[in-house]
Amino acid sequence: MTITGLHEQNSADVVVDSFRDTPDERLKTVLSSLVEHLHAFVKDVEPTHLEWEQAIAFLTAVGHMCDDTRQEFVLLSDVLGVSMLVDAINNRRSETATDTTVLGPFHMVSSPARELGANISLDAVGEPCVFAGQVRSVDGTPLAGARVDVWQANGAGFYDVQQPDLQPERNLRGLFVADHDGRFWLRTVVPRFYPIPDDGPVGKLLAATKRHPNRPAHIHVIAEADGHAPVTTHVFVEDSPYLDSDTVFGVKESLIRPVVLVDDPRRADQYEVANPFQLIEFDVILDPVAS
Repeated sequence: MTITGLHEQNSADVVVDSFRDTPDERLKTVLSSLVEHLHAFVKDVEPTHLEWEQAIAFLTAVGHMCDDTRQEFVLLSDVLGVSMLVDAINNRRSETATDTTVLGPFHMVSSPARELGANISLDAVGEPCVFAGQVRSVDGTPLAGARVDVWQANGAGFYDVQQPDLQPERNLRGLFVADHDGRFWLRTVVPRFYPIPDDGPVGKLLAATKRHPNRPAHIHVIAEADGHAPVTTHVFVEDSPYLDSDTVFGVKESLIRPVVLVDDPRRADQYEVANPFQLIEFDVILDPVAS
């Protein structure tokens, strides 16, 4: 019997070889690459026993902060830029299609189906506005019946799941079906910038590295249409603080939109709001999928 000991020089090779009989080739590839990179990282950093114990304690604390309304591991992935990298790898699109960005940690409950024009601000915290747009294919064809899922923070910078005792259930969430021209519209409030939850281990990591925890004001959107690739994205509010330093690296210039004051009684009647009114417009362009 030959025993191959694990030493500093051969550590990754020994562990990778232990996966040689893994029947799932994808799992074997992923684990092998993980071990190779992890061992290279350890050899580069050369952590002390205490530092490695602290690293394990940090990850344990991250796990302990996860529950039905909070996902600390998603936050960790976000602030390390991994969420955006995974998103970019999995969403290589045509140049004209709407850019994607991270899902974020607050899409934790399903959005209720609402009629076009409905007011999703059930607590009325924030400046009223209309959010409207059109869903089209890359060739300009309107996508009738497209599904548009919207969720956001209120004017104080909090999501409903963060304030279950203060905000109505499913506040500032809605699932809409676009009309025959692919158009959607709803009443809401102008969102406010906000910090990600920073009272846990991820917050301590940001503090230790002198990084702020803030995200610029935005509205989340998932748009889907038959025969097209869905898109998960944000609409960022122009002139919001932190557009240039989003703690989760989610901002793309193509997704920034102004809040416009509209003085037009006809359009106000269309959206069933008082004139003048504030408006955020955002069209969504989807790539067709091969049939």
